[in-house]
Amino acid sequence: MAQSKNVLDNGLFFATTMWLFSRIVIVVAMLLIAPNLPITENAQAPTFGWDVFYAWDSVWYHRIVAVGYEFVNDGKQYSVAFFPLLPLLTRVIMYSGLSFQVAATLINNVAFLGALIIFYSWVKESHGTNAARWSTAVLAWCPYSLYGTVIYTEGLFLLFSTAALRAFDKKQHVSAAIWGILSTATRITGVMLIPAFLFVSWKQRRGLKAYFASFAVGIGAFLFSLYCLIKFGDPLAFVHVQKGWRDSTGFAAQGWWNMLMQIVLGSPLLFTLIVVSGFLLFRFRQRLTDIKLSSLFYFFWFLLWLGIGEPLWSTGGNPFGKIPLVKIVIIYGGLCLLWLSRAKIPLVATVYGFFSYALIFNTGLTASVERYAYGIISLSFALGLLLNRYRSWGYAILGFFAVLLASLAAQFAHNHWVA
Repeated sequence: MAQSKNVLDNGLFFATTMWLFSRIVIVVAMLLIAPNLPITENAQAPTFGWDVFYAWDSVWYHRIVAVGYEFVNDGKQYSVAFFPLLPLLTRVIMYSGLSFQVAATLINNVAFLGALIIFYSWVKESHGTNAARWSTAVLAWCPYSLYGTVIYTEGLFLLFSTAALRAFDKKQHVSAAIWGILSTATRITGVMLIPAFLFVSWKQRRGLKAYFASFAVGIGAFLFSLYCLIKFGDPLAFVHVQKGWRDSTGFAAQGWWNMLMQIVLGSPLLFTLIVVSGFLLFRFRQRLTDIKLSSLFYFFWFLLWLGIGEPLWSTGGNPFGKIPLVKIVIIYGGLCLLWLSRAKIPLVATVYGFFSYALIFNTGLTASVERYAYGIISLSFALGLLLNRYRSWGYAILGFFAVLLASLAAQFAHNHWVA
């Protein structure tokens, strides 16, 4: 009995279990369920094989591996927009004889497992085993954890950024710098580690070593910039190429306003019910330990989701359905959660979260922002601590996450854009 308890308390075992079962849901949805679903507008029938993990950004990474980087400053889309570490690691693994699809999928999945293990350890060190379990479960089962399995960079980025934040929190500045360099070589969002580390170094009166580590994080992005200078004569080619994806930068006020109006005007009665029920939920949160009352709330919110949120399967060209409720909830709900949790999660995680949000809000787009928010490990930290306090709600939320995870996986297998 004692041996069984030791196994269950083992962070490696728990993180691996969360990773394994959540990945099984994805694989089953993609390979077994998706082929039996109707083919909708602008979709394609999935095949049983590694190609189901290969779509959208995956094609760009494949092109980088196959022919190298390309760029002309003519306002069109080129592969230089994508940072080099995933293609580089994939190319190395491919020397073993594996195809691009297999190599890149394995890299992202193994990296995502590593991120879960490190994250569990970090949360446990500051908040104990139960909080670590909930936070790790949130990261593993969030619907956008799909991108820790398909050929994207979420797995790698979460691994490196989480390791960097944990190391800096523990004042392991050399390790933080190394992990940070790998982060900025994986995605541009990794540069938000730099101001976060600098702020914490100043706030906590750390020495010169912390400041050097903070600036060293930028080496990954600097080396890519140097490569762009040598190859294209433009050290900021990865910035200038963004014109192929967006017309402007800054806060996309019109886009966010249109989404809000779509929710409010698209179904005013349901919107009113959401606001009222949200207030009641907060007002009487201490009384929701009653199973019957909690079950009633679960059922009510599920009906609201079906009425105003995204359907479980797209019936048209927009894979996220009628009204972008999930985007609003994740972005603005996540921002509120980060603020309310600022005194509970480590300072470096809080500051990194806010700087990352600043970058998200200044991309000039509203597309994919929910996926970028998922890549902010601070949000999983904060939500995990919250669900640890309200566990009956936590089980319901994780169950709902699992349903949405399967839905997004099936849609991705049909070549739908899901974030």
